[in-house]
Amino acid sequence: MRAAITSVGHFLPHDRLTNAELEKLVDTSDDWIQTRTGIKERRILRDPHKATSYMATRAAREAMSKRGIGPQDVDLVIVATITPDMFFPSTASLVLTNLNAHHGAWGFDIAAACSGFIFALSTGAQFVESGKHQRVLVIGADKMSTIVDYTDRTTCILFGDGAGAVLLEPSDDDNGIIDSVEFSDATHWDKLCMRGGGSLHPSTHETVANRMHYLHQEGKSVFKVAVESMAEVTDTFSERNGLTGDDIQYLIPHQANQRIIDATAKKMGITDEKVTLNIERYGNTTAATIPLCLYDWEQDFQKGDNLILAAFGGGFTWGGIYLKWAYDGSEVASRDESKSTE
Repeated sequence: MRAAITSVGHFLPHDRLTNAELEKLVDTSDDWIQTRTGIKERRILRDPHKATSYMATRAAREAMSKRGIGPQDVDLVIVATITPDMFFPSTASLVLTNLNAHHGAWGFDIAAACSGFIFALSTGAQFVESGKHQRVLVIGADKMSTIVDYTDRTTCILFGDGAGAVLLEPSDDDNGIIDSVEFSDATHWDKLCMRGGGSLHPSTHETVANRMHYLHQEGKSVFKVAVESMAEVTDTFSERNGLTGDDIQYLIPHQANQRIIDATAKKMGITDEKVTLNIERYGNTTAATIPLCLYDWEQDFQKGDNLILAAFGGGFTWGGIYLKWAYDGSEVASRDESKSTE
């Protein structure tokens, strides 16, 4: 039995943070940002009373609505995030409550930074493939604006807020998730991390004063490893499944940086028209980037298309999914944008 994606939902905050606005906050420029990252604007959830679970719930509701199911039909919710509403309860538990899911449903969070959605999708597929569950919601959601230092021009230009959700169900044919790879290596954890807030450095006046509760990244170190690791994912799929660049209809890469995406695609031998991009509009939404790409390109996907999902994230973590798309996206009913934005 294969697990197949049968529906996709998303949520994006209404407010936009443009490069022009960032020029007023830090020493940067629109040209500098676009040239080095490809980003023009990013979405920000400014309401202090709304957090990651709110965005995740909105995305999940859209995915369920498009599939014509209700919360009583959901067995499991997995949320990939590094910006949970709180340490506990889990964001997934809050989403289940928001959805008013049935008593037997359960959920949990996965923290793998930008690789989070890949890890969550791979995990969710196991529950479907084993026959334990029939419908699993996998959500990638992050409110990155809460951990971004807007005095640090090297990181504040990159990140935005958003959420994407997919519904996993048993496939009735050969389509669905075929292969996956997942890796973790904390040897160079300090190159991309958030030092404060955990049991090693619990929150104190000192950790706050030292700005340890903001994301820290050493861009040059991350760039090289990210390209090599994401290319390694596709090489693995090629060896295991006999795939070439010609066999792949779409590459759905994590939207970290335009340069990383371009270098990865080139290393994989995949042409530009096969690469899904939305980084210019949303920036890096961490665990949400891949499901947001799936949403934006859904109507271009045809049943049986070979898709490669690849990501690299803090920790370091990296991985990928090889799947055959399970339905014709062109048959999806036209979307009501008012339901998926504030």
